[in-house]
Amino acid sequence: MIQRPKGTKDILPQDTYIWQFIEDNTKQVFKNYGFQEIRVPVFEHTELFERGVGDTTDVVQKEMYTFNDKGGRSITLRPEGTAGVVRAYIENGMASLPNPVKLWYNMSMYRYENVQKGRLREFHQIGAELFGSSSYEADVEVICLAKRIIDSLEIENVKLMLNSIGCPTCRQTYQVVLKEWIADKLDKYCETCKSRFEKNPMRILDCKEKNCIQLNQEAPVILNYLCKECKEHFEKLKNTLNKLCINYEIDSKIVRGLDYYTKSVFEFIDEKEGLTVLAGGRYDELVKELDGQDIPAIGFAMGMERIVELFKRKETKIKVPIPEIYIAQIGEDANIFATNLVEKLRNINIYAQKDVTGKALKSQFKYADKIGCKYVLTIGETELEKGKANLKDMITGEETLVVLNEIELAKHIEA
Repeated sequence: MIQRPKGTKDILPQDTYIWQFIEDNTKQVFKNYGFQEIRVPVFEHTELFERGVGDTTDVVQKEMYTFNDKGGRSITLRPEGTAGVVRAYIENGMASLPNPVKLWYNMSMYRYENVQKGRLREFHQIGAELFGSSSYEADVEVICLAKRIIDSLEIENVKLMLNSIGCPTCRQTYQVVLKEWIADKLDKYCETCKSRFEKNPMRILDCKEKNCIQLNQEAPVILNYLCKECKEHFEKLKNTLNKLCINYEIDSKIVRGLDYYTKSVFEFIDEKEGLTVLAGGRYDELVKELDGQDIPAIGFAMGMERIVELFKRKETKIKVPIPEIYIAQIGEDANIFATNLVEKLRNINIYAQKDVTGKALKSQFKYADKIGCKYVLTIGETELEKGKANLKDMITGEETLVVLNEIELAKHIEA
């Protein structure tokens, strides 16, 4: 038997209702905040991610699904959403639109990484990107948006963690200090961290190896090296969040795993398991880095698989649609009539079903009961002649003689 590839997951009907509930709630929140949906290709030229995500990141170095197409071009399945959205923003001239430009997406991503709880090789993210504002007010808006999504799902025990990693100028100063601090203990770090030491030492702080995490406990804090502009930006962000009564904690170890981030970075963490549910930050240099105009931006992404697991933990019952009426029939003429009647009911938005497998009448009733139908209408030769049939309430057992007309049926069903 052919099985699904490792690191992928089938989302079965009993779970798709949860996914749809989350997606519908999230979509409504985006609408309320003025964000519009964008859809970008599942694969892009590899250069986009090498330049956009950063060639020193784990994503680019270890995790991308990259291949040459039949034309010899290097192609990569998208490992994250921001780079593709920025490419679309530039290529389609969206910088000429009124600022800010607010976009959201719901897409599958692909990374070849170790499969564990909360991590798959095909996974799904819902994300948002806001282009055209360098103000801390945009940071506030995006963080409020992220929090509103989590609140709309009534997910508890999720806390906001906040940090600033500065701009390229103050980050350069910090990296000198960080390298001096790491240098005398570099031999104790993992090989990946050693390879990052010269080119991008801040990535060392993002290492997930237990030994490296321990070594980094006493590392210099970047907040102590922010330039005046970055410090002021961060202070205004914190002050506004305080006034809005949005609780947060400062975590100076948050640097995010992608190279494009600048200034504010944030994560929403599940307090019970310590896993990141939603994360993002400002990336003021990325549009320019990908040959666009010098336009600041900020965004986030949340992992659907983790959100679904958190939602299941709440034990909230999602209302699964059940058929409002099942039409059972006896004989060929009744079958044709029932088919026509079912279609007419569906045309007026009544969830209706009938047998399509040739079941006997008794088996049709059993099936209707198993799938939770509210009513069953039984049609045979006698019912066709009279133009009336018994409509049975499957909860009370009560039967009502009704006219075989979709409008009359709808009145009884919706009463």
